[in-house]
Amino acid sequence: MNAGVQQVADGIHLVHGSNTNWVILTEGNSATLIDTGYPGDREQVLASLAEVGSSPEAVTAVLVTHAHNDHLGSAEFLRGTYGPPVYLHEAELPHARREFLHQVSVGTVVKNGWRPGVLPWAVHAIRSGGTAHVPVASPQPFPAEGALDLPGRPVPVYTPGHTDGHCAFHLPDRGVVISGDGLVSAHPTSRVKGPQLLPDMFHHERARAVASLDVFAQLEGDVLLPGHGPAHRGPVREAALQARDRAL
Repeated sequence: MNAGVQQVADGIHLVHGSNTNWVILTEGNSATLIDTGYPGDREQVLASLAEVGSSPEAVTAVLVTHAHNDHLGSAEFLRGTYGPPVYLHEAELPHARREFLHQVSVGTVVKNGWRPGVLPWAVHAIRSGGTAHVPVASPQPFPAEGALDLPGRPVPVYTPGHTDGHCAFHLPDRGVVISGDGLVSAHPTSRVKGPQLLPDMFHHERARAVASLDVFAQLEGDVLLPGHGPAHRGPVREAALQARDRAL
């Protein structure tokens, strides 16, 4: 299955993988890759870099919103094969090393199997490497506060709850927020369309995930690039408040 590459703006591409999105920021001959899909999405990740005129050798850094397998999938492969550092929020580093795993359990999925979409999603997740062991050997914290000196100049924004160290990325000069799983626009296990939190079973601490929507509401922008679902256009503040209303 080919990934769907959508140019959001000059140098900004949202890529729809098999069930998860990633983002490519390009600047000259260099690129920043934000998230990497499932382990089974690897060929799609590489193909998407080529489609935007880049390559894995041109990736300056891999940024990871959080260390679930559907976002971390090829991070260690890229680091070990091509050398770019893998950056996450400091609180997410032990999760990326797999010192522990904050991820929905098989038991919880089974208990929720009666819900629409859950079983097809679970089958896809397993086939795509959702339960594979894919730790990052040497993940690193962000090297500075504020805008990172990388293509796109992304600004990390701490948005915990989905995991302890979940982090979004803001491109304030472009009006773009890359929200990971802290704020999405759709999911195979959700019947809701538009800005929302993921279903409860996916969050490590749901109350913190809800609270982090207030952080998103403070970000200036009119384009939301989520970890799941299509790009959402409109004030990010309104999207965050809509998701919060749906969650309460």
